[in-house]
Order: sequence, then structure tokens, then C-alpha cells
Amino acid sequence: MSSLRVTKINTLIHKHLAEIMERELSLKKGVFITIAKIDTSRDLRYTRMFLSIFPEKETHYVSETLKKELSRIQKNLYAKLSMKPLPRLSFEIDKTAESADKVEKILKGLF
Repeated sequence: MSSLRVTKINTLIHKHLAEIMERELSLKKGVFITIAKIDTSRDLRYTRMFLSIFPEKETHYVSETLKKELSRIQKNLYAKLSMKPLPRLSFEIDKTAESADKVEKILKGLF
């Protein structure tokens, strides 16, 4: 499987998931989700979606909401994709911003 194909599929899935989550997912007021990265396996059977959540204290709430809505989100995605196999979705919280903040605090402490 070409990595170019996987990259194109990641872009397509990202686009459709962003639309679906914006339109279909109802969250508390003031809670925002950003799709940080999409990672599809080379065999196209699994897609991991890395999410940034703001504010960070709502991470548990968003995780629980996504668990409840996963089958509906997946069904809506499958309706938009015309490919086989259809990837199974999983959500993960992107810790990049949190890690960068810790490193920044450490660096500030050095000076």
C-alpha cells in the first residue's frame, strides 16, 4: 500500500470527520474539539483520530461523549466514503500541547 494513498485517505477522512463532528456532535457550550491528526493503518482497517480539547478540564466529558456517539459518527463517515475496507475509528487525546507547556515551564525555570 502506497504511503501517498494512505496520506490522501487521511486527508479525506479528516475532512469528513470534521464536518460530521461539527454538524452532528452536540457538546457543552464553550467546549471545542480540534482534530490534530488522523492516522490510518497501512491496511486501511483502522483509523486513529487524535483530538485537542479546549478547555483541557473537559477532556473526560468529551471522551465519554465520543464513546457514546462513536457508532453514529462511524456510520455517517461510512456513508460518505466509497472505499473498501472501511476503517474502524478510535479516538485518542492529543497530549502535544500539554507536553509543550510542561517543557516551556521547565525552560522558563532554568532562566
